[in-house]
Amino acid sequence: MIELWLIGIGTGSPGHVTLEAQVALRDAALILVPRKGVGKDDLVEIRHRIIAEAGSKARLVAFDYPVRDPALPYLDRVERWHDEIAARWQAAIDAAGADGPVALLVWGDPSLYDSTLRIARRLDPAPRLKVFPGITALQALTAAHAIPLNALAGTVTVTTGRRLRDHGWPEGAESVVVMLDGECSFQTLSRADLLIWWGAFLGMQEQIVDHGPVSEVAARIVDTRAKAREAHGWIMDTYLLRPEDVS
Repeated sequence: MIELWLIGIGTGSPGHVTLEAQVALRDAALILVPRKGVGKDDLVEIRHRIIAEAGSKARLVAFDYPVRDPALPYLDRVERWHDEIAARWQAAIDAAGADGPVALLVWGDPSLYDSTLRIARRLDPAPRLKVFPGITALQALTAAHAIPLNALAGTVTVTTGRRLRDHGWPEGAESVVVMLDGECSFQTLSRADLLIWWGAFLGMQEQIVDHGPVSEVAARIVDTRAKAREAHGWIMDTYLLRPEDVS
């Protein structure tokens, strides 16, 4: 049975990697490193830097990440994509002949808006899983802005850009964190009282943050995001929304 370690590595800074995760990287026999295509070499380099700074001597095995089929309905598209990722993991592990724990570096934390755990359960035979938690983009965002996540005794809703576009402001929500949003879906909200705390490349030297009333800063964030994506070939960002009268 394969022992598969899912190691949360935070949002790009080696400083986000916990001591427990560093030990796991040193103890792993094999580390799978995804290649995500042209223009995204930075993502591979960041993983290599984190592995090197942890002092790991594990064998590194690269595999090419598949792309989603845009012709399929969203959920079908994601399910088939996950199937293909699992198949590529399996092929890479089998070809390498791992003689000890196999590790995967997971951006942020494997538990929050990440499907690595779901993909891992597709392997056959099922691996023995161990999760090493990491700093989430949500934590890095609030730290970057030096703000609490929740209002006093308030609730927090974590959702996606797709759901925000399709369903609008979540009913009864006070603080809303939006993950996985490539379309700046805050632009679709009709409320005029919302504040936004936005950040990209959180925890990295390239970190960019912005804050203010959505009505005033939305266009600036959209422009900043587009320019950063063009400059780097990729971008990871998230944001927190909260009405002005909630504190």
